[in-house]
Parts: sequence; structure tokens; C-alpha cells
Amino acid sequence: MGECIRRSPVNFTAKPKRTENRGDWEVVLEYDDEKEGPFLIDLSHCPKWDLQDRDISSFTPFSIPIPEEPGGSVFDKGILINRMNKTQASIIHIAGDAADVPEGNSYTDTTDASVCMALTGKNIFYIAEKLSSLNFAGMKKEIPFLLQGRFSHVPCQTVVLERNGFSGTFLFSCSRGYAHDMVHAVFDAGEEFGLKPAGEKAFTGKFMPHH
Repeated sequence: MGECIRRSPVNFTAKPKRTENRGDWEVVLEYDDEKEGPFLIDLSHCPKWDLQDRDISSFTPFSIPIPEEPGGSVFDKGILINRMNKTQASIIHIAGDAADVPEGNSYTDTTDASVCMALTGKNIFYIAEKLSSLNFAGMKKEIPFLLQGRFSHVPCQTVVLERNGFSGTFLFSCSRGYAHDMVHAVFDAGEEFGLKPAGEKAFTGKFMPHH
């Protein structure tokens, strides 16, 4: 049998400069012309889980406590955990060494069923304002924090990781089937700001510099 290759539903028209096979995923590490952003980064290959339990506060996935309140997020050692409601949280292993898969019936692997992308750099919250009514730049909450609602007309989880005026970084995740239309909408909204595709290193180099 041939080698299994898992491909992201996200397709950028730019030609990759460096790639890496990781867990059967073809991961783009870098594109040409990544000297100046803003950038759109595909992180769909990152392992993702949905956690649901009536006693969710007792869970510590990857030894990380789940945020106490819905809308809270924690980003620690490359693991992002978002508290969605009283009984549900989402987990994304964005960077760092491979970790054991969480065990138990409360966890559901959502890696292949979902899309995850990041917007980072200058003016990204101006781009976000064109795509959503969510209050990305105006929320007076401690970073990181989770917003749940429509982004480019699609139900999404969005997480603000850094913010400096209208510049910074945020992630957004949605169902896999929306990937094609989502990419087109984001690049159309970002055209006036010079939005470009970037590889995974544009994210890990900022948040996990030793990765």
C-alpha cells in the first residue's frame, strides 16, 4: 500500500518554499516573500480535540487547567485550550513536541473535521472588522480570550493571542467544508492591506521561538 498523505482543506495559490511531512500531513513551513505581513497561516494540520463533560473543570489536559469561565483561553507550551461553555472546551496542539493523545470518552478528535488558520501582523483587526461583527479589537479582556460567532458568515471559534491597536494575532477555527470560501473571503478583505500567505514558521517563530 502507498504512503498515507493527509492534506489540509486550505489551499493557497502561492508555491511553498519549505515543507515537512509530519504525522502524514504535508505541512508548509515557509512561502517565498515572508519578509513583511500581514499573513494568513494554515494551521489545520495541528491536532485538535473537543472535550465535553458535566464536570469539565476537573480535567487538566496536557497538565493544563481548563479556564474557569466560558470565553477564557490559556496558551501554554504550544497548547491552546478554550472554555466554550459550562460543559465544553476545545484543545489545539499548535506547537511544540508531539504529545500523547488525551484518553477517555469525553475527548473527540476533530483534526480532520475542522480548519484552523491564523491572521498575524499589521492591521489584522481592520481585516477582521470587514469580515465579522465580533469585537476583536475593542474587548477589554485579558489575552488570550475566545470569541464565538460568525466570521465571514461562518460559525467560528476565534482566539485573540496578541493585540496592539489594530495589529496582533488571532486564530479562527471552523468546519472543514468552509475552507475554500473562507480563504477567498479573507484574502479579498486583506488585499488592501497586502495580506499574504505564510507557513507555520511564521507562527511558531513568534510564539514558540525555540521550536
